[in-house]
Amino acid sequence: MQHRALGTQGLRVSAIGYGTMGLTMAYGPGDETEGRATIRRAHELGVDFFDTAELYGWGTGSNERLLGEAVQDFRDEIVIATKFGFDLADLSQGWGLNSRPENIRKVADNSLRYLGTDVLDVFYQHRVDPDVPIEDVAGTVKELIDAGKVKYFGLSEAGPETIRKAHAVQPVSVLQTEYSLFERDVEQLFPVLEELGIGFVAYSPLGRGFITGGAKPADEYDEDDMRRNDPRWAPGNFEQNVAAVERLGALARAKGITIPQLALAWVLRQKDYIVPIPGSRSRSRIEENTAAADVELTDADLAAIKEILPTGGFGARYAQVPEWV
Repeated sequence: MQHRALGTQGLRVSAIGYGTMGLTMAYGPGDETEGRATIRRAHELGVDFFDTAELYGWGTGSNERLLGEAVQDFRDEIVIATKFGFDLADLSQGWGLNSRPENIRKVADNSLRYLGTDVLDVFYQHRVDPDVPIEDVAGTVKELIDAGKVKYFGLSEAGPETIRKAHAVQPVSVLQTEYSLFERDVEQLFPVLEELGIGFVAYSPLGRGFITGGAKPADEYDEDDMRRNDPRWAPGNFEQNVAAVERLGALARAKGITIPQLALAWVLRQKDYIVPIPGSRSRSRIEENTAAADVELTDADLAAIKEILPTGGFGARYAQVPEWV
């Protein structure tokens, strides 16, 4: 497995990481036993970057515990990233944002306990909280870094002004935002990342599974599957996206690879400071995904992909897309 630097503070990880969200939320019922086996298989294949979050367990720690249990035998060989930033204290009243310093500290301690580790390698602000100055957020993470509880600071779905203000207080090692053949908006932030020496982690690099070639109409997913309400699955958008993926499939077959491998190789080819973190619930899928690190795309391949999807897929990535400031 190849490795890449994320930022200029020393963070270095496998070129393809692993996102754990789907093991416990967002895509219908999961199988924790298979989830643990998939995490371990990813490690066997050279993946050493694993991404979780407080939100993925709705504040119960279920996702972090699952990851912590799966990696306990090789914890010192990997990088674990987790996130703070939501108010999950009383889900009966809904949930919102909370990046107040006291909550950041509480989440850090909870995550350390749930993961069964003594340090969080990367600690992201999951979503920007407009009610808390980003300088206070960065300062609190800096305190955690100075205390040895956190190694690196990350932001997720943040805009240029927020990134600059945070970076001035505590260097930001990595920004995480959705990026794939379907979703390109974050490319406008690449110049800022390059100027400040910040790495980039691409979540949903397979378009929430649409770019695997197995997308179904929205109403065929489980009731608690977020794809039922994803605009890319909406009538009109869905058919156009299916057609685009079919064309990508023809290109992939001509190269002797799969569509997910083509899509992940495309992400890797864009910048050498980008690391995609596809999620998967099965060992066979993780084997397929990690093999993408060895796929080489030619200029002709890139041109063919651009012809199929010149600016991305059809439909927004969320019903309410996060606003970057």
